[in-house]
Amino acid sequence: MKLIDKMVTLHINDIEVEVEAGTTIIDAAKKVGVDIPTLCHLDLEAIGVTNKHANCRVCVVEDENRPSLVPACAEKVFDGMRIQTDSLKAVMGRRTSLELLLSNHPKDCLTCVKNLDCELQTLAHEMNIKDIRYEGEMMSHPKDTTSKAIIKDSNKCIMRRRCVTMCDEVQTVGILSPLKRGFDVVVATAFHLDMDDTSCTYCGQCVSVCPTAALAERDVSPSVWRELNKPDKHIIVQVAPAVRVAIAEAFGYEAGEISTGKLIAALRRIGFSAVFDTNFAADLTIVEEATELVNRIESGATLPMLTSCCPAWVQFIEYQFPELLDVPSSCKSPQQMLGALSKTYYAEQTNMNPDDIVMVSVMPCLAKKAESAREELNHNGLNDVDYVISTRELARMIKEAAIDFSKLSDDRFDDLLGESTGAAAIFGTTGGVIEAATRTAYEMITGKELKEVDFKQMRGFDGIREATLQVGDRSLKIGIAHELGNARKLLEAIRDGRSDFDAIEIMACPGGCIGGGGQPFHHGDIETLKKRQAALYAIDGASMRRKSHENTMVKKLNQDFLEKPGSQKAHQLLHTSYKAKPRI
Repeated sequence: MKLIDKMVTLHINDIEVEVEAGTTIIDAAKKVGVDIPTLCHLDLEAIGVTNKHANCRVCVVEDENRPSLVPACAEKVFDGMRIQTDSLKAVMGRRTSLELLLSNHPKDCLTCVKNLDCELQTLAHEMNIKDIRYEGEMMSHPKDTTSKAIIKDSNKCIMRRRCVTMCDEVQTVGILSPLKRGFDVVVATAFHLDMDDTSCTYCGQCVSVCPTAALAERDVSPSVWRELNKPDKHIIVQVAPAVRVAIAEAFGYEAGEISTGKLIAALRRIGFSAVFDTNFAADLTIVEEATELVNRIESGATLPMLTSCCPAWVQFIEYQFPELLDVPSSCKSPQQMLGALSKTYYAEQTNMNPDDIVMVSVMPCLAKKAESAREELNHNGLNDVDYVISTRELARMIKEAAIDFSKLSDDRFDDLLGESTGAAAIFGTTGGVIEAATRTAYEMITGKELKEVDFKQMRGFDGIREATLQVGDRSLKIGIAHELGNARKLLEAIRDGRSDFDAIEIMACPGGCIGGGGQPFHHGDIETLKKRQAALYAIDGASMRRKSHENTMVKKLNQDFLEKPGSQKAHQLLHTSYKAKPRI
């Protein structure tokens, strides 16, 4: 019999509980409704993320048969164990650990980006800590503001190493690790390099799991407010698909609430001149990518083709697999496509000077901030996108403007660049981009109508998934990965000749954009991600049109402006190139 199949019986706070051998105390306690506080523990088992370093000692409990307190997150249960989580010894042990952490932590909570969303702050409140009894020297590290996406403030690091688990084990990027010893120990980059000088992909997953603000997004909302106050500027905003199923969480709604109409209304109240839907550009991206895929298949060009909408994985392949740079699609991401069109097509249609247009993107992704700053993503000297704010940043802006989100009436996107299909909505989840692309590629290849558009074999939360679809007389083999560690496995198979895929979708974040580094913090609740995912599929299912090439505005754009998908003008505005970068 395997160890995991054996059951053990123990008592937690005098309550008998039976669990599988190998279970930790913290998980056993959950079975009897006992919550044990922790800071370092992180368990997203559904996507393969587990952090059990037992560093914080905030979860210590009393084992009646041992003299010392034990960490509940790492200690395994055994038959006959008697645990007290609320004994005086356990409570005082946890309190002392927390007070020591606070003694070496900055006291700028009021102006901290994670104020009221900081796990250290929350625990201090729950444990009723009003004074810091310990005084002494505090850490002093320079703040790293070099990255376009992530701010690193090591003075706020409490050494829980969740970021290390994410960066090294899950994403396999490996730029963060503990350095030095004793009082000087800190999580940092090798040789304390600036973030911008490393191989960071800016995926933001380190930010998502950091319990404090040692790692946080670069907040550009003050710059956006300043732009909105310039009467001579035309400020446009675009909204990504995953934002509309997550932002309501910041206002007390359940995860997965579809708040598209209220979101648009809030953006108008804030003062944006036009509100466009990134989903429109997602449809356009699909038409361009499907055209490119069909051309590659028919011409015998490089396969598989990788969708290139996720900027974090684009960074990943440039650093980690430069020999495969002929594999990604040359299409820009939807964010950048819409930005380029706003300063060309939209400017032309409205008789506006492109210099007077400012494009702001609301994205679930911190890597989009870095993407918008890439030198090659501009046209005629103008950036496609000027500012990128995260879902969290927009939520703060709405609160700053004293807008009651719950009382907003539903509004609609502006028509010119606002129409979208259900296929665009599922861009926000793992498997969604390639499912949308396949719906269009099928009809391009066969010339026949696709009756059943739900390719459910591409859906789910498995880190790597495969699907084979019959398209006319050809079988298309599809590969799907989310999280960069899984992407590495797929890319290694391609590099080593072990892959026979025709097309691959890669998303850097758990669950895709729904779990992006700029989304409302899910605090380890995988069900939150699943609810967001289900909401996107609900939008798709309820849509009148569910194939990107059926978007009437995309058709009009191609007829009147771009000439046709894959045209020279389309390549000039909607496509890009990639370059090898030295791995650091």
